[in-house]
Amino acid sequence: MIGISILGATGSIGTSTLDVISQHPDKFKVVGLSANSNNYKMLTLIERFQPQCVAMADESAAKDLNKMVQDKKLNCEVLSGVNGVREVARLDAAAYVMASIVGAAGLEPTLDAVRLGKRVLLANKESLVMSGELFMQEVANSGAELLPIDSEHNAIFQALGENYGKSLDESGVEKIILTASGGPFFKDKDRDFSVITPEQAVAHPNWSMGKKISVDSASMMNKGLEVIEACWLFDATPDQVDVVVHPQSVIHSMVEYVDGSVLAQLGNPDMRTPIANAMAWPERIGAGVKRLNMFEVGRLDFFQPDMERFPCLRLAYDAVSEGGTMPAVLNAANEIAVASFLDGKIRFTQIQKVISETMEKLGKLNAENLQVIQQQSQKAEATAAQIVSALS
Repeated sequence: MIGISILGATGSIGTSTLDVISQHPDKFKVVGLSANSNNYKMLTLIERFQPQCVAMADESAAKDLNKMVQDKKLNCEVLSGVNGVREVARLDAAAYVMASIVGAAGLEPTLDAVRLGKRVLLANKESLVMSGELFMQEVANSGAELLPIDSEHNAIFQALGENYGKSLDESGVEKIILTASGGPFFKDKDRDFSVITPEQAVAHPNWSMGKKISVDSASMMNKGLEVIEACWLFDATPDQVDVVVHPQSVIHSMVEYVDGSVLAQLGNPDMRTPIANAMAWPERIGAGVKRLNMFEVGRLDFFQPDMERFPCLRLAYDAVSEGGTMPAVLNAANEIAVASFLDGKIRFTQIQKVISETMEKLGKLNAENLQVIQQQSQKAEATAAQIVSALS
């Protein structure tokens, strides 16, 4: 039995992970769970999976959950706050840690798991976006197994096979090709982006995701963050990572080798596939996913992304090319901009404006340690908030 902690257990990735675990109760045991504030859902997870401890980032929610756990006489410790979440990541009984907290809040607990040499199933892209160089150095120092969960990076992981962890030159790789669905607006060439509503932006055509990630997909910032993540995961330069829009979301990404071969990983758009792949690697286990029927798919289309219509993708390439703290600034400004859009404070087209102006105002610092990165992220959040206020 392999013990696993799930950070972000009540979100979409956490829910899919628990579904895979429930299909293999002889292989995996849930030992720790964390969530932000959904204590009622967490209570049901405690009753079903019987972890030794859970953590709620929201301290009020943790207090309420602890009372419910005591009333039901459940044998589970309830922790609270950021330190509680970090403790769930550090549990001795957890050989594997699913890092699926959305946003910057996932960085420190994910680093904790890395430093302890655990198998880290990385679904929190912000960890690498904010602090890629430091993060990968910690992986090298501890010997942790870092396996990607994002469908695109997991597809590259599968296509690389035994070459994963080697340099691209050593592996004979010329290009990494990330596929993008294009989100809900790619096909609608005549749509006025300035009047897009939050409800329209979160209606992803292929994937079931949280609101923030869905908006990132609609703006193609999600793909931009994945470009930055790919550069660190696979030791690639920005010009070695291409993006191609593939609306069917059947090919999840590709690797182009120097001999002209292109290896692709295909499957139905279901996050349980990459989750099961990383949990069982180097073996394979069932994930409960509907089998891909190529006859039903019928055709596979590919388009070049339009950087003018989707400037957030261009901003991400700019940030990773500039390096230093600029990716962290981009990420923090985007979090503020997306939250402001969802709250109705700014228009969809102003998301990129908030990000670009924040990047211009703050500039780049050397990302020499985590404190510098976090301080610059906080400055980016405050700067972006000021820009939003001026736009509102």
